[in-house]
Amino acid sequence: RPWSQMVGVLRCSSSSLPHTQARQEFTTILQLWSVGVMGGGSKITEPSTRHAPSLSSPLLLLLVLLAGGVSSLNHDYCVVGAGPAGLQMGYFLHKAGRDYIILERANHSGSFFSKYPRHRRLISINKRYTGHINQEFNLRHDWNSLLSDDESLLFKHFSSDFFPENDSMVRYLNEFVVRQGLRVRYNTAVRDIRRVPSTVQQPSGYFTIRDQHNRHYTCRYMIVATGMGIPNTPTFPGSDLVHGYEDLQIDPSYYEGKSVLILGRGNAAFETADAIYGVTNVVHMMARTRARLSWNTHYVGDLRAVNNALLDTYQLKSLDGLLEAAVEDMRLERRDGRIFVQFAKTFKQINESKESGEHLMSENDFDNFSLREGYDVVIRCLGFKFDFSIFHNSTMPRRSMKKSKYPGIKHTYEAQNVPGLYFAGTVTHSLDYRKSAGGFIHGFRYTVRALHRLLEWRHEGQRWPVTSYATRDLLNVLVRRMNEASAPYQMSAYLADIVVFRDDGETFELLQEFPVRLLARLEEMTGREAEEVIVHLMDYGPDFSGPDKDTFREDRAVGDPMEAHRSNFLHPIFYYYKKLPIETEMLMNWGKMPLPRPTRVHHVLEDFLTDWTAQQSHILPLRRFLEFVTRRDLRHHHAHSCLTYALTNGHPPPLCSLGSSHNVWSIHTLASPQTQTSGETEYVSPTINLTSSAVPSSLRPSAATLASATS
Repeated sequence: RPWSQMVGVLRCSSSSLPHTQARQEFTTILQLWSVGVMGGGSKITEPSTRHAPSLSSPLLLLLVLLAGGVSSLNHDYCVVGAGPAGLQMGYFLHKAGRDYIILERANHSGSFFSKYPRHRRLISINKRYTGHINQEFNLRHDWNSLLSDDESLLFKHFSSDFFPENDSMVRYLNEFVVRQGLRVRYNTAVRDIRRVPSTVQQPSGYFTIRDQHNRHYTCRYMIVATGMGIPNTPTFPGSDLVHGYEDLQIDPSYYEGKSVLILGRGNAAFETADAIYGVTNVVHMMARTRARLSWNTHYVGDLRAVNNALLDTYQLKSLDGLLEAAVEDMRLERRDGRIFVQFAKTFKQINESKESGEHLMSENDFDNFSLREGYDVVIRCLGFKFDFSIFHNSTMPRRSMKKSKYPGIKHTYEAQNVPGLYFAGTVTHSLDYRKSAGGFIHGFRYTVRALHRLLEWRHEGQRWPVTSYATRDLLNVLVRRMNEASAPYQMSAYLADIVVFRDDGETFELLQEFPVRLLARLEEMTGREAEEVIVHLMDYGPDFSGPDKDTFREDRAVGDPMEAHRSNFLHPIFYYYKKLPIETEMLMNWGKMPLPRPTRVHHVLEDFLTDWTAQQSHILPLRRFLEFVTRRDLRHHHAHSCLTYALTNGHPPPLCSLGSSHNVWSIHTLASPQTQTSGETEYVSPTINLTSSAVPSSLRPSAATLASATS
C-alpha cells in the first residue's frame, strides 16, 4: 500500500507492548519513519543520539507494526507549548538530563509570533551594542534571547533591527530547538489534561493528556507554557459589527478615507492606530482606563513610545482622539452604512424612565456627543487571556484573584488547587503584574530558571546551586553582582540574590535569582539552611511610578549619597535580616517595599549610567553598611596601605597578613568561585582565611617586620 495508508492502519491497530520504554522507542521510530518517508505526520525533533539506527526494511517494518498500537507515552515532565517559555524550560530539563517532552499544536515553534504582532514588528529591544563585552551585563539590554551556554544563540545574531520583525523571532526559536536538540512533538494539540490521584506506583499522583489523534500521554509533572493566546472578546449589542485584532485587515489601503474606532488602549491598539492613522479620516480610541505610558509607569507592558504617534495627533488637534468609557456598556448599530455608538446602560435607563414617566437624556440627546458622527470600521484590540479549555473539569485550575485572565498560581509557580501542575512564562505574570517583566521574554527566562531550580530540589533532590566565599570577599562579590547581574535587573523587586552567612560569619553562600516572596521558606524551597541573611534586589523609588507621575521633573533624581534612600530610578537595595522573616511577617507590608521590615536596609545611590562603582558615592557607603552588619573590617589593603596602617597603629590591619615567603598576600582582586564538587552545582570556599581571627595577635607581624617585607 502507499505509506500514507499503511502508517494510518498501523496507528489504529490495537496491539501493545509490555515494556513502556520499548513502546516509546518504537513510537519514536514510527514518527521518524513517517517524517522521513512520508514527509508529514506528527513530527518530533530529537537529539541526534536518539535517531533511529540503520535497520533492514523487514526489521524496520516489524518495528513499525509493533509501534502502530502504541497509544500512550510516558514521561516525567510534560511541557505544553513550544514558545519561548516552553523551549526555555526544555533547555533546562534537557541540560539536567531529565525525561521530558514538549508538546506543540503547530508544526513549528513560536507559532504565536507567526501571527502576532499583526503588523509584524516586535517592541522588545534588540540592543546589539552596549560598550561592554560582559555577556551577563549585556543581557540586561537584550529582551529577546533565551538563556543557554551557546553564545551564537543570542538573538542579536538573528536580527540587526532594534525592534525586530516577528519572523526573526520564529526563525530564532526554531533554530534554538535544532541547535540544542530539544525533544519537541509538533502537530499535537493538547486537550483533556487530567490529574490522576495517587497510586501505589505513583504515590504523588500523575497526569494524563489526550491529543487530537486520541493519543494518550502520562506525566508525573505538568508544566503549562502556552502563553496568553485567546483574544479577549466581550459581547455586547452590535459586537458582531466589530473586526478583531486577530483577523483584521492589515493593508492600510483598506482604511483610506474611512473613520475608524479602536476599542482598547494597549500596545496592540496603538500599534494598529500607528499603522493606519496616516490614511484615515479619523482614528478614535476608546477604553475604560486612561493611557498609561511606559516611561511613567516603568512597566514594559504599558504604551511604548514606538507606538504612540496617535497621542501626537490627538494633543495637537489633528482630528484623532482618545476617550474613556467601558466597552462592555456600549451598543453598536449600523445605520445608513455607518456604525453608531450608544451606551447600553444609558439606553436601559432611558427605557425605564419612559415607563415611569420621567425624562432622561442620553448621550445622543446632546448635540456635542463625542461619537455622534459614526464610523466606517470598528476594531477590537482588547488583549489576550489564558486558554482554560485544555483542562478536564476535574483538573481545572482556579483563576487568579488579581487578574482573572491568568490562572491562579502560588509563588512556587504551582497551581493553587492542582498539585504537580506548574506554569511557566507569560501565564505566571499574575505574580508580578505591572511590577516587573515576568510577562515578557527578558523577564520570564529567569523565572523559568527559578522554577526549574525549585523542581530540581522538590522532585529530584538537587539543592539550589550556591557559591561559597570567605566573608572578606563580600563587598567585591556584591559590587560585581549589582553591576552585572541581569536577573535582578530585569525582574526588579521579584528575583533577588540571597547572602547566607555560615561558620559564625566567617564565610557566606550566595544563592542567585531567588523569588523574594518565598524568603520565609528558603530552606524548604532550596535545601539550604539559613538564618542570618542579606537580600540584594533592585527596585525603583516607591513613589516614582504611575500613570499620573511626572518622571521628567527637574528633581527626578538625587545625587547625594546621604539621600540615597530617596533614589527614584532603578537602584540596588540591600536588606539585612538578623533572623529570616517568617510567613506571617511576609504578609505584612512595610510601606511600599517588597519585603517586610528588615533589621537594617541600605540603598545604593541611583546612577545615570547604571554603573555603581563610584568609590565615594557607591562603594564606601555600601562597605560601611556591610561592615556594620557583619561586624568586620572588609577593607582590602595593598602593601603600601598595610605599611601605613601598621606604622600608625602598631599592628597590621585584619586583612593584611604575611605568608612564609614574607610577601603580603594580594587579595584585592574580585573573588571567583572555587572548585566544583561532583553531584551538585555547588562551590566551596577557599581554604585560606585572611580574617583577623585566623591570625592570633601573638603571631601577627610587627610593624618593623612588615616594613622589611614590603621594602
